[in-house]
Amino acid sequence: MQKIKAIWELMRLEHGIMLALGIFIGSIISLQTTSGLTLSDFPVDKFILTFFVALFLEASTFALNDYFDLPIDKENKRKDRPLAREDIDPKAAVIIFFVFFPLGIIFSYFVNSTCFIIALITALFAIFYDVFLKKIKLLSNFYIAYVMAIPFVFGAAAVQSSETGLQTLDPAVIIIALIAFLAGSGREIMKDVMDFAGDTKQGVKSFPKYIGITWSKRIASLFYLTAVGLSILPFIQPVYTIYYYNYVYLAIVLLTDILLVFTSGQLLLNHTIDMAKYRKITLLAIFLGLLSFFLGAFIG
Repeated sequence: MQKIKAIWELMRLEHGIMLALGIFIGSIISLQTTSGLTLSDFPVDKFILTFFVALFLEASTFALNDYFDLPIDKENKRKDRPLAREDIDPKAAVIIFFVFFPLGIIFSYFVNSTCFIIALITALFAIFYDVFLKKIKLLSNFYIAYVMAIPFVFGAAAVQSSETGLQTLDPAVIIIALIAFLAGSGREIMKDVMDFAGDTKQGVKSFPKYIGITWSKRIASLFYLTAVGLSILPFIQPVYTIYYYNYVYLAIVLLTDILLVFTSGQLLLNHTIDMAKYRKITLLAIFLGLLSFFLGAFIG
């Protein structure tokens, strides 16, 4: 049982499920707006394919990430990382990568050519990040944020024809991807602050190294508050169609906004806070944000 738990933690399968939800939401928005279709027209076969693309690529690249992060994770005493705890052999991470990474790329080919290109580019970015970009967090933070945003675009592309490509993306898909990018950037900068001591010893180039912890917290707050501001636009702008004056969307997204504003306040006003705790709060906020777009697509 402990081994299974360790493998789950290594592969971060809960992240894969959230990515799949993001893909589903992107697909639903695209179907109900750009394509003029409804849920009954939802291509289940494509969703199954995209689900496994997300799961396989996420699991494999997280495993590779932990393999290359092992020295830093031990230095930072990351008990949440199974390799650092020595619950499983580092070779297991390598095996997981070489098994699931090719499968993710292959599955994306059978969705359509646009999704194949998105998956391939994202996967190559992931390898570059894991192997080379790890110590340059000034850049890698935004790669992680990109990974949080791209599922919505991927999902929208999955239900469009290959000829259409990304030219007809619905504004709601763009706004949710942008919000995810901003929230993801904030979370990664918080992680920089949390890991500052260990990163410094490893020579990692992070935000706190160059601008200090205080300004890093301010920038993280700026990302969160910008995301909060953008989250109101779908409710008040008719261009966002199914979310325009959608009170179900508004009610849930306000919960997200409250959590992000609360976290921003803690970052700005308190010198020392439990970064791990508040990163969990922001993860909950992101989940609620996904839920607001998901339910808002059906009800309102």
